[in-house]
Amino acid sequence: MSNEAMQVRALRGRVVTPDHIIDDGAVVLSGTHIAWVGPADRAARAGFGDVVEQAQTAPEGGYLLPGLVDVHCHGGGGESFPNAETAEQAMISVREHRRFGTTSLVASCVTAAPEVLKARTRVLARLCEDGELAGIHFEGPFVSVERCGAQDPTYIIDPDAALTRELIELGDGHVVTMTIAPEKPGITSDDGVNAALIEGGALPSFGHTDSEAAPVRAALADAAARIAERIEAGKMVRSPRSTATHLFNGMRPMHHRKPGPVPEFLAAAQRGECVLEMIGDGVHLNPAIVLDMFETLGRDNVVLITDAMAAAGMADGDYVLGSQPVTVADGVARLTEGGAIAGGTAHLIDVVRTTWHGGVDLVDAVYAASVQGAQILGDPYVGALRAGLWADVVVTDADLRPVTVLRRGETVEPAT
Repeated sequence: MSNEAMQVRALRGRVVTPDHIIDDGAVVLSGTHIAWVGPADRAARAGFGDVVEQAQTAPEGGYLLPGLVDVHCHGGGGESFPNAETAEQAMISVREHRRFGTTSLVASCVTAAPEVLKARTRVLARLCEDGELAGIHFEGPFVSVERCGAQDPTYIIDPDAALTRELIELGDGHVVTMTIAPEKPGITSDDGVNAALIEGGALPSFGHTDSEAAPVRAALADAAARIAERIEAGKMVRSPRSTATHLFNGMRPMHHRKPGPVPEFLAAAQRGECVLEMIGDGVHLNPAIVLDMFETLGRDNVVLITDAMAAAGMADGDYVLGSQPVTVADGVARLTEGGAIAGGTAHLIDVVRTTWHGGVDLVDAVYAASVQGAQILGDPYVGALRAGLWADVVVTDADLRPVTVLRRGETVEPAT
């Protein structure tokens, strides 16, 4: 542990808590954890007056945010998790997002041959064990060919509970979610994929679907019942709710005569059964629809994600996502052949800023990119500025541009 991570020190600025902003607040760090959070003028009463007097101060009008939690990210910095054959390659992406304030990151794979998925899982699970990654997400291979987006249809297969269990076992407790199309066979039975995921400590994430309404409702209800049954029996679940993979993207659009999956996801969120991912980067979704979802569903039912790929933090050019060539122009990633949007190029702090500028209250936008992700992970030690949690803090300027990032009390390489 570095000397920095053993010190008692403070940060001062506009502190964004889960419920409000403290205009002149302080966050006191003791080694790797948060010791105290509150108004700066109350620090002396808490025994931290001298420490706060010496605090590092945010730029004028700047903020102190919790370290952000991204539960759906394929890469950045020129590398991607679906293509990382070594831990060193994967860490390039981890560091790219970390230096922009994402201190807890779930590595997302894409549809690939089973042996490729197993190999990637072994690499990523080791990084999870080392505390570098927060978990693993499989986006496929049990998805819809019709709504595959940037997933390679060559490797899309019908749901396979045995393969699911094998990936979970290789993940050694670190598999967080798997994206599955609810209309496919083998989802809802006792020996189906829903059961394999939930029993294995992971969550189904419904998406990349061309389904009509009824299969979506059935799959959501099945997942909710299985999760509730385990909770009632005192058995472990990662989180009490399933998720929906990037709402609106990769799914049949809503129509009043053919409603499709979207209304079912909205209804399930309102019932408290599902958390809906949104890629609020201004490319995948218009900020107006993101605002609508916050106002319609409330912040507790949505989670902001990046869906970032290798080009996050990089220049326009040619990249790959799994087996698919991708061309990035004007910051938008699309399949080189066919033109489908192929993941994001933003960091999660950019998504928060875009969402905030789109009209969502800053406290709620940050909540959806921190607390909410922590709840999906089932990790009570990240996602908020609160005493006892890891010392994960993002110091920003007045427009949420990161100037300092701390992870577990240590300063991360600065963003450029």
